[in-house]
Amino acid sequence: MYRKLLLTLFLSVLLGVLAACGGSSTDNEQDASESATEEGAEAEGDSDGKVYTVATDNAYVPFEYLDEESGELVGFDIDLITELAKEAGIEIEIETLEFAGIVAGLGSGKFDIGIAGMTITEDRKENIDFTQPYYEAGLILAVTEENANEIQSIDDVDGKVVATRQGSTSQKYLEEETDATPEAFPEIVEAYQNVLAGRADAVLYDLPNVQFYSEKEAGGELITVGEKLTGEDYGIGFPKGSELRDKIDEALTTLKENGTYDDIYEKWFGERPEGT
Repeated sequence: MYRKLLLTLFLSVLLGVLAACGGSSTDNEQDASESATEEGAEAEGDSDGKVYTVATDNAYVPFEYLDEESGELVGFDIDLITELAKEAGIEIEIETLEFAGIVAGLGSGKFDIGIAGMTITEDRKENIDFTQPYYEAGLILAVTEENANEIQSIDDVDGKVVATRQGSTSQKYLEEETDATPEAFPEIVEAYQNVLAGRADAVLYDLPNVQFYSEKEAGGELITVGEKLTGEDYGIGFPKGSELRDKIDEALTTLKENGTYDDIYEKWFGERPEGT
């Protein structure tokens, strides 16, 4: 009787252990299946879970600026980099700073991406990598109406005080191609204000921004003069050797081909790019 009782207890324990082992195997198979599904979904989205830092400006209308009503950062560049990130399957966060610090920050690897109406130049290409051009710009001179008779083109600025932005191609142009006295400011708005206040004779800067400020902000008190100077292309910048460069460049090609780029362009410039 005692032996039968021990045998019964032993068989009960053995069956419990086998059942537990069977349940564990099923659970492990389910967990493995769920893990594989999650990994597949992650691979399909081409996301490594990293958040990439985008350096930009906040005072370069209409490319990036703070909307007065909402207080949010808006503009052509902001819409473009947002769509590029979606197409490339990456997550980004935007950090604003003065323009002069963006190129330096990319060169040191502080930022992953830089987009700020940044002209592709040979000097900058020594320290950072660029995508294909995404906007064709140029430089233009602007003066007040009272100075329009005296300054009609870039040939008339020698000996004059010409305001511009620190670290810009406009500042370099003034220093290397003219005998003007450049006065460079951290923000281009300061340059415009100095011209309007009579503290500078003219302003030289990128065509789209000068046109926007002259038409929308200066109330007709600032007018452009002369021809567009230089042919300049804007590019998106990256630290040297960044794998992101090719990924974003491919995404840019896709947006140009599927019409998304043209839609963003039309939203901010009132017309679609030439040739589309």
